[in-house]
Amino acid sequence: MATFRLQGSKVLAVDMTGDAVKAKNGSMVAYDGQMGFKKLSGGGEGLRGMVTRRLTGEQMTVMEVKGHGTCWFADRAAEINLVRLQGDKLYVESSNLLATDAGLRTGTTFTGLRGASQGNGLFTTTVEGHGQAAIMSDGPAVVLRVSAAYPLIVDPGAYIAHQGDVRQSFQSGVTFRTLLGEGGGEAFQIRFEGEGLVYVQPSERNTIAGDL
Repeated sequence: MATFRLQGSKVLAVDMTGDAVKAKNGSMVAYDGQMGFKKLSGGGEGLRGMVTRRLTGEQMTVMEVKGHGTCWFADRAAEINLVRLQGDKLYVESSNLLATDAGLRTGTTFTGLRGASQGNGLFTTTVEGHGQAAIMSDGPAVVLRVSAAYPLIVDPGAYIAHQGDVRQSFQSGVTFRTLLGEGGGEAFQIRFEGEGLVYVQPSERNTIAGDL
């Protein structure tokens, strides 16, 4: 299995000995040894993944990198966070997924209102199996724990990913911008309940469903 490691906070190094990884197309910045690159179609595996990406307008182009040596990946100087999966599932916005072990299964799942509010379509990317994934954030990501006693409320614009036995619901609410008089519409928030982890970034992406 390929070995993921960070060099600084914005470059992912992957050591391979005949292994393969899937990465965001165009994210390779350097490599040594012998490497082969192949463009993959769609953001998820199989016809459903391709169709849902087309329907939602999400352009998630993935490449497979295979060989012997080290390959370095980065994207727009974003911060990179490593997530280890042990048979569980990671839900991540497609724009925040940098690379995964080739053995991890990727797909899509319906997200409803959150996807519409973020302008990212109605589907989000899923990654599951055993291995590592690298996700990106605009600024250092914060990992927040959700427990049965302490539900978590997240601004959709700051949400990156989540994993664990977590349930999502959507509620209207206010943000600091609304309180300061900078918002003009209804704001929505994501409520997480259960047991798991939620990854958020300190910079909000632009959204289209109200002032979030």
